[in-house]
Amino acid sequence: MDFQNLPGSLLRVRETVARHQAVGGWTHPVRIVAVTKTHGPEAVRAALAAGLADVGENRVQEALQKQEALSGLPVAWHLIGTLQRNKARHAAGRFVLIHSLDRADLAVELDRRVGPDTRQAVLVQVNCSDEPQKGGVEPAELPALLDVLAGLVRLDLRGLMTMSALTPDTGEQRRAFRRLRELRDAAERGGHRLPELSMGMSGDYPVAVEEGATMIRLGTVLFGERA
Repeated sequence: MDFQNLPGSLLRVRETVARHQAVGGWTHPVRIVAVTKTHGPEAVRAALAAGLADVGENRVQEALQKQEALSGLPVAWHLIGTLQRNKARHAAGRFVLIHSLDRADLAVELDRRVGPDTRQAVLVQVNCSDEPQKGGVEPAELPALLDVLAGLVRLDLRGLMTMSALTPDTGEQRRAFRRLRELRDAAERGGHRLPELSMGMSGDYPVAVEEGATMIRLGTVLFGERA
């Protein structure tokens, strides 16, 4: 695939973001993470050429293979998929941001695997859609996990992440995204600094932007369906 439609798709996304930020009354920047899972390294090169340096991968092994193939390029790699505890040693230090930290044992292991004199930026994934198959800490358990993270000196907690239910119901999408923002606001009142809200994908990012997303994770809307 040559991704020749990517620049036009990106322009439409940026216009959509601006429009929906205005609806929500937000003025902060929204970072677009280009999700290249299942696409080859050429998708990453196309993203860079279009001005997107933030690239998201779901699986650690696939990401590491692309990092090796694209060594030397100015890519800011994000891990957006589930991170298993036994993969923490491979992930630590290889991503500018890990979006999917969701339990204390994983946090402790990741902290242990970070190199000396460095820190690994992370987000806590929260299950705001009440779906049992979804990853993420339960909202009621978030404060305890944040307290654990506050004591791990090699982890740099930047904010929260969630996914809405896979539904065209914008009301249901909004419920999940608003819930994450409200959880973030409550945590900040409790003393945690959580500037980032990673929420919104190709099918629901306009609603996420209205609810205050600072990062959106987009694949299909930028690159099209994989053939």
